[in-house]
Amino acid sequence: MATALEPGLDFTVPAELSARAPAEARGLSRDGVRMLVGRRAGPTTEHRVFGDLPEVLEPGDLLVVNNSATLPAALPGRLPDGTPVTLHLSSARPDARGAHLVELRRPTAGAAEYFPPELSPARPGLTVTLPGGGSAELTAPHTPRLWYARLALPAPLTGYLATHGRAVRYGYVDRDWPLSAYQTVFASEPGSSEMPSAARPFTAETVARLAARGVLTAPVTLHTGVASPEAHERPYPEWYRVPAVTARLVGHVREHGGRVIAVGTTAVRALETAAAEDGTVRAAEGWTEVVVTPERGVRAVDGLLTGWHEPRASHLDLLAAVAGRPLLERCYAEALEGRYLWHEFGDVNLLLP
Repeated sequence: MATALEPGLDFTVPAELSARAPAEARGLSRDGVRMLVGRRAGPTTEHRVFGDLPEVLEPGDLLVVNNSATLPAALPGRLPDGTPVTLHLSSARPDARGAHLVELRRPTAGAAEYFPPELSPARPGLTVTLPGGGSAELTAPHTPRLWYARLALPAPLTGYLATHGRAVRYGYVDRDWPLSAYQTVFASEPGSSEMPSAARPFTAETVARLAARGVLTAPVTLHTGVASPEAHERPYPEWYRVPAVTARLVGHVREHGGRVIAVGTTAVRALETAAAEDGTVRAAEGWTEVVVTPERGVRAVDGLLTGWHEPRASHLDLLAAVAGRPLLERCYAEALEGRYLWHEFGDVNLLLP
């Protein structure tokens, strides 16, 4: 495969491999999506469906899941000259200065389109008028795509978004889907701008079968920002929490020879932020700026369940840190050959030691 991490793991995903609708709209159950299992030893791979997960994992393994719930974080807005824009809210929590990160996009008949930096209307002092008497004043750039903004809203943020927002949607999705399509079975802490999608295939039945198998489950929280499918930026600060009970369970499982398997790159980032150099995980919360790369490595995570990521996406570095490059290259080659589906409604990849 023409490969994509450093100079080399580059590949092309044909447009027809984008999952354009949720599994349920394609005639499947959530746990009916495909799952490519890769094991670092070898490396070896096998092709499964997600419903096989309880048979693939071992008693004593621990799944660490992100319990962040998805907000309807896309808002219609207007520039001072009346030009319509779409504002994607990328931080449900303001930072220490009271600022939120936002992205302006060009509204279309379908999904809102990316503004290349040279065409973006964003500038310091620009005020975007929002529905219901709200507004967002841009103050300074964080990246060419993302800007800090001061929000003035007529109601608390989550209630305001519930009234006026919709789920963030990109062009590969065929239409707007209800917010429920963007929630996982673990969602209990509202705050993500986009769904922590690796956990989407889980159902209550799958969770019960995992428990019966002796596989443990523990939560962390990491509120995801808006992705950069066009810009391929490095992760920026996101708010996280690792509860004390989860930290203790990670230590217990590792002490007794079990494997800690993160469900999604967000769970990896939260755990690795709370992990000491010796791998000990402690309760922690706040804003994380940790970027997991092969050079840094992972300290608390043994495996990862994840979706399929775009060429040049920064997430590929995190995957390589967990799985190693040979396994990652093999999995992506087989996923392309086997016509696995990409993006938040697509198939998944389980990476094991």
